[in-house]
Amino acid sequence: MDLGLQGKVAMVTGAGSGIGRQIALDLANEGVTVVGVDLNEANAQASADEAGNGALAMALDVTSFTAASSVVERIVADLGEINILINCAGAWRAGLFTESTPEDWAFEVNVCLMGVINCTRAVLDPMIAQGGGKIVNIASDAGRIGEFRQAVYSGAKAGVIGFSKAVAREVGKSGIHVNCVCPGYTKTPGTADLTEEMEARIAKAYPLRKIGLPQDVSRMAVVMASDAASHATGQTISVSGGYSMV
Repeated sequence: MDLGLQGKVAMVTGAGSGIGRQIALDLANEGVTVVGVDLNEANAQASADEAGNGALAMALDVTSFTAASSVVERIVADLGEINILINCAGAWRAGLFTESTPEDWAFEVNVCLMGVINCTRAVLDPMIAQGGGKIVNIASDAGRIGEFRQAVYSGAKAGVIGFSKAVAREVGKSGIHVNCVCPGYTKTPGTADLTEEMEARIAKAYPLRKIGLPQDVSRMAVVMASDAASHATGQTISVSGGYSMV
């Protein structure tokens, strides 16, 4: 199937590793010119080098609206437009909420929720001006059902889902689609300390009895960024082996 992505320009946050890196690679494989952004520019550059197809890398702290706006302005100036935004940058500090601190809460909310808000606002003006675009926010099943030891992270991801629906209603008339993809537990560098015993125990909570891989999430994100999802907006789709069935 031709997804209609050839020649598009995409900005992928959190592209330096994990799910974001895989999305950057898969978009490039579909003919998209990818601009991978990450707090760690060296990691983003490594992803861009592997992606090929003219992929670029830029440093970005998504918690700064000024920085996000500057990156988007550079993309539009250099490449002429921005057709796709994938908000994948994320971070968490697992632990009991009763043992967490305001600094922990601010960290998770600023990266996971405000990062999405900042980057989304930064791309909307050029997308409206060009008559359309696709925004895919990588949320989490934690935001749909709540996750033990991830109270604030769950709240931030729930915020992403609600924010995405509201923006989808606002900008649909401008041809802009906004959707969420929600992973469950996924094997990434952020979960590298997972032992085989721990993985087997976690997998029992999933109907498909397995832990997700970055490509599982990436495939759905690419579809949602493509013409294959031309009549879908404001939707939240779980890619989690059945962990959430909302």
